[in-house]
Amino acid sequence: MKVNTDFLVIGSGIAGLSYALKVAGSGSVAIITKREISETATNLAQGGIASVCAANDSFDAHVEDTMVAGAFLSNEEVVRLVVEGGPRAIEDLIAWGVQFTRNSDNSYDLTREGGHSQRRILHAADITGREVERALIEAVRKHPNIAVYEHHIAVDLITEGKVTRRRIRPDRCLGAYILDIGSNEVVTFGARFTILATGGAGKVYLYTCNPDVATGDGVAMAYRAGATIANMEFMQFHPTTLYHAHAKSFLVSEAVRGEGAILRRRDGTAFMEQYHPLKDLAPRDIVARAIDNEMKIHGDDCVFLDMTHREADYIRDRFPNIYETCLGYGIDMTTTPLPVVPAAHYLCGGVKVDHWGESDIANLYAIGEVSCTGLHGANRLASNSLLEGVVFGARAAMRTLERLGDVAETFPAIGPWDSGSATNSDEEVVVAHNWDEIRLCMWNYVGIVRSNKRLVRALRRIQMIQEEISDYYWDFYVTSDLIELRNIATVAELIVRCALERRESRGLHYTIDFPETDDLHWKRDTIIRKSF
Repeated sequence: MKVNTDFLVIGSGIAGLSYALKVAGSGSVAIITKREISETATNLAQGGIASVCAANDSFDAHVEDTMVAGAFLSNEEVVRLVVEGGPRAIEDLIAWGVQFTRNSDNSYDLTREGGHSQRRILHAADITGREVERALIEAVRKHPNIAVYEHHIAVDLITEGKVTRRRIRPDRCLGAYILDIGSNEVVTFGARFTILATGGAGKVYLYTCNPDVATGDGVAMAYRAGATIANMEFMQFHPTTLYHAHAKSFLVSEAVRGEGAILRRRDGTAFMEQYHPLKDLAPRDIVARAIDNEMKIHGDDCVFLDMTHREADYIRDRFPNIYETCLGYGIDMTTTPLPVVPAAHYLCGGVKVDHWGESDIANLYAIGEVSCTGLHGANRLASNSLLEGVVFGARAAMRTLERLGDVAETFPAIGPWDSGSATNSDEEVVVAHNWDEIRLCMWNYVGIVRSNKRLVRALRRIQMIQEEISDYYWDFYVTSDLIELRNIATVAELIVRCALERRESRGLHYTIDFPETDDLHWKRDTIIRKSF
């Protein structure tokens, strides 16, 4: 089976859906999503979206906060275009039906989060992502030019070099092979433009607050196709996820600390003033390392996030979802501090793209968390992610629409997916075992604090697992589990290799072998490409 479309969007979070809505008036759009359309990291975002709205705020202040949080590895030109694109992004979201929380005078209820010098976070209670996803899905469902393919997972990108078996530089993307999970058929999707909006890779780690879909698919596919990948060593660990046997790493929003919550040891001692002048409002990398250090020093399984000094009615009104969820686990956050630990959260590296979201493979774009735009540098500032998704969704749409008439509709003949001599697998246990081993290896050896010895050990083990996966991959029919396993193994290797290359500590990459920041040699991106 083959499907031809003008715009192939792989992923259904804020970046992919906003891009689709921007281009749908000019051509056909196919949205590929491997679970239901709403099962995204966007849907889980609690805090909000950062944008300069208040009279006492400024673009310059937001730029400075972003540069500081990113350990000055961020591209200041990109930071400025994203920050200055904020008000328009908010207008677009409202036009698509997003309803942000407002005050009694109808002004936006702006909150503050770690690393921000001003209140500039627009939110919808504490379920901002859910509200954004709801509105965008409704708008997408209503558009006649957009087709949504749920329970479809991308297997690999199709490039001109792959089709013609020639070495082409720069190569050109022609679409992707997509597995229909329900029928187990691999469908060929040909497209004039292919947009990766697949999100992050938190599931590479044992403990993460990411959804199950976050397996780094876009980064892995782009790498295999020959695209440049950058800064994979910078995996952000969210400092505060609920520590509970049944909570599955439920994220406790940055906004809780933004509204005055205090991190304490088990004995009640507040400790963040020992680590940063902003104390509990320090950037995430600082807070995550501080918690990690406190747990190791005192031998505790967690620390405690205390908001009990705020009025109970205020807590219930400002954080209704967090309050109800924690109450479901037997913890009343109005009277009891929340037990919290760090967990893998946001990938600051990814597919390296230009100011319009295009990779160095022609007609292949990457937007949202899958991309490395230059905005986040060595650490993402809280609530800049949703902003980046909308701004770069709009920029990618603008560029692809400009080029729509220049991109030939005829492509080299794309053959169907070739299964070769593959058979049905009777060894699914191998997939499950390798999956668990990779995630445990990454957590133990490539976590918040690293060393060369641990990184070398991790790389050796992951490469051995990749050999096993490769044999398994070509012997048996592809399944969604096998595709995701292959992708997390690839992403794990990229993270380790980038971490080994960066011989300094900066932002989210902290190594005991090189504990200082070295601007002279390492104030640059870590670049990695597949050798053919």
